[in-house]
Amino acid sequence: MVDTVKPAGTSEEVKPRSVRVVLMALMIAMLLAMLDNMIIGTAMPTIVGELGGLEHLSWVVTAYTLATAASTPIWGKIGDMYGRKGAFLTSIVIFLIGSVLSGMAQDMGQLIGFRAIQGLGAGGLMVGVMAIIGDLIPPRERGKYQGMMAGVMALAMIGGPLVGGTITDHMGWRWSFYINLPLGAVALAMVSAVLHLPKKRAQGKIDYLGAALLTVAITSTVLVTTWGGTEYAWGSAEILALIVVGVLSTAAFLYAETRAAEPVMPLHIFRSRNFTLMSVIGFLVGFAMFGGVLYLPLFQQSVQGASATNSGLLLLPMLLSMMVVSLIAGRVTTSSGKYKVFPIAGGALMVVGMFLLATMDTGTTRLVSGLYMAVLGAGLGFLMQITMLVAQNSVEMKDMGVASSSATLFRTLGGSFGVALMGSLFTTRVTDTMAERLGPEAAAAAGSAQLDAASLAKLPEAVRDAYQHAVAAGTHSAFLLGAAIAVLGFAAAWFVKEVPLRGAGPAAPAGASDDGKAAPAAQESLAH
Repeated sequence: MVDTVKPAGTSEEVKPRSVRVVLMALMIAMLLAMLDNMIIGTAMPTIVGELGGLEHLSWVVTAYTLATAASTPIWGKIGDMYGRKGAFLTSIVIFLIGSVLSGMAQDMGQLIGFRAIQGLGAGGLMVGVMAIIGDLIPPRERGKYQGMMAGVMALAMIGGPLVGGTITDHMGWRWSFYINLPLGAVALAMVSAVLHLPKKRAQGKIDYLGAALLTVAITSTVLVTTWGGTEYAWGSAEILALIVVGVLSTAAFLYAETRAAEPVMPLHIFRSRNFTLMSVIGFLVGFAMFGGVLYLPLFQQSVQGASATNSGLLLLPMLLSMMVVSLIAGRVTTSSGKYKVFPIAGGALMVVGMFLLATMDTGTTRLVSGLYMAVLGAGLGFLMQITMLVAQNSVEMKDMGVASSSATLFRTLGGSFGVALMGSLFTTRVTDTMAERLGPEAAAAAGSAQLDAASLAKLPEAVRDAYQHAVAAGTHSAFLLGAAIAVLGFAAAWFVKEVPLRGAGPAAPAGASDDGKAAPAAQESLAH
């Protein structure tokens, strides 16, 4: 019989076997959230073919992303106030309900609405995983398990498109959603059986005003980055109105948080220099990672002639490098308690990797591009989990949920900005290069759509050559922007103060802060 797990800091020893069982359940839940979008992306052409509504296609992804981003901080605060386990199980149930409803959708409008329900649950999944790990495992020991999280990410990105294609071809697109049910049931059963955290009951009330204002601010920001330069011009009335709404709601949110008894995002956590720096670096990591994941397969399919069906495998050099480096960094952190070198090294490698990717052209071989991706992956590997670990180590235990959710939110927003800004540069450069090589009329006729290898093969040689050069030029601009943004992350890493990690022994008292003073002890014990 598997022993149940007690939180870190209790008088009872946490048995390694128990930790592994709980972590397995948490990784399954994390896989649910990450795998979903990868699978659905492959199934989307079939879904549109059956349901119609091509003009609303982007909203299938946008609704999920919006709901995830907006709910992330709220889930973190609910976990802090009322207990982590209940909030986490609830988020899994909501995600599974959204999955079932999405699989039963009869038109595109229903699918968009049900995807939003899925997104609400997904916001709690990611935060719940990070916060529960923060509760159970001291920061000093947490490095041992970084490789598991990096491995789940690699599995989702590589296996998602392959699984999605197989399910859609042999079982129908609706099973792309139903496949979440057995995974979710396993996660629910395992978490319920072996994870025992205290049932909290906060005296204060949920900060509904702050939650509403934050939702409006996040929604406006994501819509600006999603629609800007695509649905609407950057200078259009719609985009400008969204920017104004975003600025005003952010200002109102910050004011409301200074007045709330239980703020949904306590501003005092940003007094920690390390926490603020990790939020900034996390934003920049999201910017680089999501941009890389989007444009690397596009380059290899359009310029290097790779098959679209194996798009997940195209990222293998980056993902394997990220996983291996993350595992090594975690082990070193656990054994030495030192971590400042990793954000610095990660920032440097991210700059170099992005710059190398920006040098790719139509003559770049897959081997060379694979080596460049491995450099970027190494940089991300040094940064991905270290940013979360340091952020959690910078706050009191009672704020673990909001710290985890804030760090996750900034990474998500960074990804949204990265995709939008890189996408705008990419599209502009592709259009301009096509016009230079073919002339405005011929370029317009050929279009600047994203073409796969099979479609490219059918084009006249001159048009195909122009398109491949245009994609290479667009990729150059996108990754050059990524390199410039990564420089900011490298600079920020030098200001991180190496505060001893909790759980490191006498030299690292729990609650040590980055100003050298001992932070107040958590107000509520985590003893069962």
